[in-house]
Formats: sequence, structure tokens, C-alpha cells
Amino acid sequence: MPALAVLFAVLSAASNAAGTAFQRKAAAKLGRGGGLRFVLTLAHDPAWLIGIAGVTGAALFQALALSFGALALVQPVFVLELPFALLIAAPLLHRRLPRAGWAGVGAVVGGLVVFLASAAPTGGTDQAPMSRWAPVLAGCLGMMAAAVLAARHWRTPVVRAGALGSAAAVGNALTAALLKSATGTFADHGPGAFFSAWQTYGFALTGIAAVLLLENALQAGSLAVSQPALTIGDAGVSLLLGVALFDETVRTGWWLLPELLGLAAVIGGVLTLVRAVPHIQEVVRSRKLTSGSGRPRRRAVGAGTDQKTSFQLST
Repeated sequence: MPALAVLFAVLSAASNAAGTAFQRKAAAKLGRGGGLRFVLTLAHDPAWLIGIAGVTGAALFQALALSFGALALVQPVFVLELPFALLIAAPLLHRRLPRAGWAGVGAVVGGLVVFLASAAPTGGTDQAPMSRWAPVLAGCLGMMAAAVLAARHWRTPVVRAGALGSAAAVGNALTAALLKSATGTFADHGPGAFFSAWQTYGFALTGIAAVLLLENALQAGSLAVSQPALTIGDAGVSLLLGVALFDETVRTGWWLLPELLGLAAVIGGVLTLVRAVPHIQEVVRSRKLTSGSGRPRRRAVGAGTDQKTSFQLST
């Protein structure tokens, strides 16, 4: 049921974006902090609780999406999390999305529709033999390790952010593949088989690793580097895993042309959105920067602006 798979994938992207936005809104009230006391303080904030509910709902929606549709169909839809994040967080944090941001949203949505309509991922199963899992696990974990080593070796922010973002993308795709297999086990054999399947613990571990890699990527350098690597990498690796593990199929031949055009639109839209982030922050700051006459002092967009803002939300 591809329609249900897409619906639940969209709901998952929107739910995760909303959850993260509400969590950041709650954390912003407290300023800097950390540790158990910080979390306990946040737990008394309704916004933070809404955020936790959103993130939890996103995981459930993703599991449902993967149970109804192909991995190569579901995972690319999560590129919508970035537009959702900006659209939800902007009014929530009293910010305004500029025209370029709206153009980026349109490009991402339109490009995704063209790509999925052209590729038309179909078929596949929920399970794969260990003879397929073994090379996939070795390849994915090897790529993640190589990316981490590259980030440690080359200290430049661009390389570190790109490498860690790519590692997080591979981790997300592998997590989704393991989750699809685990949810298939649950649907076919019940909770007992689900909790005894190695894929259940595999997706928990790879999911945690992907989150940690993403946080480090966001700290390492510009969002304009890490976010495209994460967004495009997740969709691309998921498509390959769907074909390699679960016998899913996508259109080839002349369909590759509109697929590439759709992918190019998505990439362009993502780049436009991440470049709009400092401009959104600058709109708010310019209201606070007043001259002696009481009028706003003009500043170049992005000048002296921290690229790592409250809109750093994963996809």
C-alpha cells in the first residue's frame, strides 16, 4: 500500500520536525545547561513534553510507513523534515521565513514528487537472508567508520561537517533497513519474535550512533555542508539498501532523466533552505540592534551570524 506508506512517512517527518522545534523552544528558555538537572527542569515544561511526544510519534509513524511500503519509497520522503522544521519553528520561535526560504520549500517538495513519481519504488519483502545482511552491515559500518576517521584526520570545518553528516546519513539508512526487518518480524510473528530478533537491537544501536554523529556534524561546521550530506545521503543509501536487501525495484532507462532532475531540484531546495537560516536569525537580531536614533542598524545578512541556529534539525 504505497499511499499509506507515503502518508505515514510524511506524518513522521512532520512529527519529528515539530517535536524537535518544541524541544528547542523549551531549551532556549533555560539558556545553556546540561546533565540530569537540566533534563529534569525541561520535563516540567509543556513545550518540552510536546516535543518528546512528537519525536516518539515520529518513530511510530516511521515504523508504520516501513511496514506498508518499500524502504526506497519511504526514506526519501524524510527530506521533507527540513521544510517542515523551518515552517513549524519559524512562527514558534517568532521568526519569519524569507522569500528564498519559500522557494526552497517549493523546490524540495516539487523535486521529491518528480523523483518518486519517476523512480516508482515497488516490490520487495520485509526480510533478507544473512548472506545479504553480512556485506551490507560490513559496508555501511565501514563507511561510517571511514567517515569518522576522515573527520578526525582533516580538521577543517567543511570536511568534518561533510564527513560526519555523511556518516549520520548512512547510519539513518541502515537504521531504517533494520527497523523495516524488525517491524516485519513483529507483524508476522508477534512481540516475542520481535524482541528476540537481532535486527531489533541492531536498529536501536545504529539509531543512537546516527544521532550522535548528527550532533557532532552540526557542531563541526556549517549547516550548509552537513545538511545536504545528511539529506541526500540518507535517501540515496536507503534506495540502494532497498534494492540490495529487500529486492525492491526502481525504474531505469529514460526514467533516469526525470529522476536526476527531481534530485537536482531537491538538492537546490535544501541548499536554499540552509542558506536562509542565518537570514531568518538576522531578521530577529536586527530588531534588537538599534542606533542612537532608535532605528534599526543595517547589517549584511549572515555577517557575524552563527550558522548553527535553532533551525538545525535532522531529516
